[in-house]
Amino acid sequence: MTTDFDSRLAEWLSPFACLFTRPTWQRVLILVTGAVLAPHRRTVSAALRATGNEGDTNFARYHAVLNRCRWSALAVARLLFILLIDRFAGVGPVVIGIDDTIERRWGAKIKARGIYRDPVRSSHGHFVKASGLRWLSVMLLVPLPWAGRVWALPFLTALVPSERSAPQRGTRHKTLIDFARQMLLQVVRWLPDRRIVVVGDSGFSAIDLLDALRSRICMITRLRLDARLFAPAAPRKAGTLGRPRRTGERLPTLAQRLVDPQTKWTPLVIPGWYGGTERRVEVATGTAVWSHPGRPVIPLRWLLVRDPIARFKPQAFLCTDRDACPTDILSWFVRRWAIEVTFAEVRRHLGVETQRQWSDKAIARTTPVLFGLFALVALWADDLQRTQALVARSASWYRKSSITFGDALAAVRRQLWADAALSISPSSRDSPEIPRHLYDRLADLACYAA
Repeated sequence: MTTDFDSRLAEWLSPFACLFTRPTWQRVLILVTGAVLAPHRRTVSAALRATGNEGDTNFARYHAVLNRCRWSALAVARLLFILLIDRFAGVGPVVIGIDDTIERRWGAKIKARGIYRDPVRSSHGHFVKASGLRWLSVMLLVPLPWAGRVWALPFLTALVPSERSAPQRGTRHKTLIDFARQMLLQVVRWLPDRRIVVVGDSGFSAIDLLDALRSRICMITRLRLDARLFAPAAPRKAGTLGRPRRTGERLPTLAQRLVDPQTKWTPLVIPGWYGGTERRVEVATGTAVWSHPGRPVIPLRWLLVRDPIARFKPQAFLCTDRDACPTDILSWFVRRWAIEVTFAEVRRHLGVETQRQWSDKAIARTTPVLFGLFALVALWADDLQRTQALVARSASWYRKSSITFGDALAAVRRQLWADAALSISPSSRDSPEIPRHLYDRLADLACYAA
């Protein structure tokens, strides 16, 4: 069990060493190194080949790290979250994004698999089904100075089994909203002394979820234009009989306010709009309570947004912090787009959907590890940025000014290969020679990259 990359990876990953036994930790270092260096599939075999351990006859022990060894994925997620907060979000509100994605997988042994609507290939008029696993991911949405935009850094990802798999597992089916409530309350327990702002799409605009979180989290989601909004209930008078009123008088819907000529619109300039530019919009806002029969009553601030030049349709948002500023609400919400970028990048650069694990435990661990690797690469690239400037890959036909995840991953790989190649070179580096075994390994990775 050898690798030329132990010293650098051991330094970067040292905060996590206490969560594993010593033998397991040595294998974790090799698997993480292989996951960073492997060009396409992220299987255990590919990781061993990338680190030069394809001749290790005890290869089954590396599979055991994922399907047998005792270590807590939740403890790893907590430590990763704390590292990200200390590095990138030391002051101000902590903006968290939550969203789900489908990992396209097939196989009779994958028990949690279901049939879902494919959000990437479907449109309003075209419905595409996908067989796979549903993952719910919680990410830190933070601007990285050296990247010039907001990145979504995953730190907690959980498998949401399909409804049809519940009888097979002998458990009660938990919905996506159930998982979202549990995961976000866990984040609050990890960071009790900071203000947390959570942004999500319309799928998380559920009254039960908002009611469970509004006392601890500022929640921002989209709001239906026909939502039932009411004025707050008037103070109860002494001696009044019967149950207290839950709401006051019915207010106009946001769809009605949109066409009402008496609606007061305020112009705003929102920085960091989609694409990183400023955007001029007009907003109307107010406070109300959202009520639906048989559901809790949610006090909120509603926000109606329209484009003065009509480039996008009017949209409505809600915020459970009624004192929040409309500019802050929109600035926080538009960070959510970085989540979609992360979903695309982990597929393109980290091999999500190329794993081949079949046991329940290995499936539940592998994809969250690859998502967490995205955040780790951001941390390691930030370390490299402090000593050397990261360079955006460009060409004469494509000038790229901002650093992308592909550039950050390339910088980390380059550093690992340089450390391995030069660690045994003489002190004079005028003409360093690459060891033969490293040269063969690089050639092997290049030839079998597709």
